Amino acid sequence: MVPEAGLEPARLLRTQDFESSASTIPPLGQKTGQRYEKSHIIKENKYLSLPIMDNSLADILKKYSSVFAIYDRNVEQYALEVASVAGIDGDRMMAIDAGERAKNMDTVLRICNWLLDAGADRKSIVLAIGGGTLTDTVGFAASIYKRGIAYANIPTTLLAMVDAGIGGKTGINFEDYKNMLGTFCQPEFTWVLPEALQTLPEKEFRSGSAELLKTFLIADAKNYKKAVEVLSGTPTIGKMAPLISAAAAIKETIVNDDPFEQGRRRVLNLGHTWGHAIEWWQSKQTPAGTLSHGEAVAIGIIQAARRSEAEGIAKKGLADRLIADFRACGLPTELPCSEEELCPAMTKDKKSADGQIQFVLIEKPGKVI
Repeated sequence: MVPEAGLEPARLLRTQDFESSASTIPPLGQKTGQRYEKSHIIKENKYLSLPIMDNSLADILKKYSSVFAIYDRNVEQYALEVASVAGIDGDRMMAIDAGERAKNMDTVLRICNWLLDAGADRKSIVLAIGGGTLTDTVGFAASIYKRGIAYANIPTTLLAMVDAGIGGKTGINFEDYKNMLGTFCQPEFTWVLPEALQTLPEKEFRSGSAELLKTFLIADAKNYKKAVEVLSGTPTIGKMAPLISAAAAIKETIVNDDPFEQGRRRVLNLGHTWGHAIEWWQSKQTPAGTLSHGEAVAIGIIQAARRSEAEGIAKKGLADRLIADFRACGLPTELPCSEEELCPAMTKDKKSADGQIQFVLIEKPGKVI
């Protein structure tokens, strides 16, 4: 039965890193014209480095009765390429407007209606091609359609490559609160398209960089330092690829140990209690705020560092160090409002328990509690 199988711990694979490349990731959606010839598949306990245009994806999909693809309109070029490789007909592809505003039940119901009309059965698979809001939404729809069908993520943003596309958390926003409705349902696999970073808008790239830094602050001080060096300079696919691989491996290990977030997996929420509250607060403003999810999380991480110092968990100077690092990487570090204004959202945060707000605090880079 698909739902139960989907709730097994995530399975990631690791062999070789992405090939190096000298291509710079340009800002504001510019294209370099250079193709990156390797994609990444996460499946069966190892990463498999595969040529984008070979038959590997089609071979993997042969066991399913039918294959459907739902993609963000902004990445249609990649969706069409995937469809070509996987042999997906146009009538089994659905384009949606992704983003936080579309991450709601209306979108989920549209997806389910489309799958029903298109004849998707319980042995079908849905490919989610896009960023984190899309993979979250499509994964949720797949997890409830006919009590659950298989889905796979093909992330095209840095944030989805290192965080949202891995781990099996699906969900949508509800009443302006982040990810309030959702399920734990592991994707069949996650296939990373690193070349998509070449056309990622600068703001979206920085948003993903916050999640990358967060992951290394949790469990890898050496790569945290390396990531700051890369992100504060001129990022290239060659420089980013091993960092993406390392961050994905960290999340995979944590998720495998605690797939339903009953213990250790909670450390992945570093910065998110404040971050989600900031996103809620700015949605209430006129006009609405413009901080991305990753930017809000970056501010939340700084708040966590300050609280860690105040409670004696971290040595003095941690927050100042992280502020300097984050600013060098182009990330915001200061609250856009008072902390009191965030309290209504923080008390309703899904991670709260017994009336207590839950925080992940930092002892030092590479170690959190």
